[in-house]
Amino acid sequence: MSTAPSGPTGPTAPTGPAGPAAPAPAAPVPPTAPLLGAGVIVPTGDGRVLIGRRTTAGEPPTWSLPGGKVDLGESFERTAARELAEETGIVLPAEEMRVLAVHLDHELGRPRLTAAVLAPPSLAEAVVTEPHACGGWERVPVDALPEPMFYPSALVLGSWLPRLSPRLLAGTHGYPVARWNG
Repeated sequence: MSTAPSGPTGPTAPTGPAGPAAPAPAAPVPPTAPLLGAGVIVPTGDGRVLIGRRTTAGEPPTWSLPGGKVDLGESFERTAARELAEETGIVLPAEEMRVLAVHLDHELGRPRLTAAVLAPPSLAEAVVTEPHACGGWERVPVDALPEPMFYPSALVLGSWLPRLSPRLLAGTHGYPVARWNG
């Protein structure tokens, strides 16, 4: 393998017979690295909310809102819209998502920050697009939510309707989002 000629900022990536070499693999994420995500509340407008049967390998089954990790460069609203589409097939505009609060917990032995994001009401059909992680989607009355609820989802639901707030685990903190014009 040879090194390509120097460019204006110094040597370029090594090259081989097929062109530039592949980038080095990313360093593994330490098990204590913080997690950053969004949970999406999708109300129906008639007192129900969309929840799924969470079946993530290595974790006990729970009920959960749609949601997931923030990708590089994304806002919480964009994350909510992307995760909702990826997990359920429901497409709603990020511009109509509203962050209600952020929650910090340490349930996994590392910091996890979850944004509570309220989507506009929708009755669109939810499909299982990730069968390895979800056993099905249902619209359930908010006063009859099944248990156990995935802890971040319970926190997010409590941001929307305080009567749904769970018993807080040690090290859990909630921060309502203030809105301003400017």
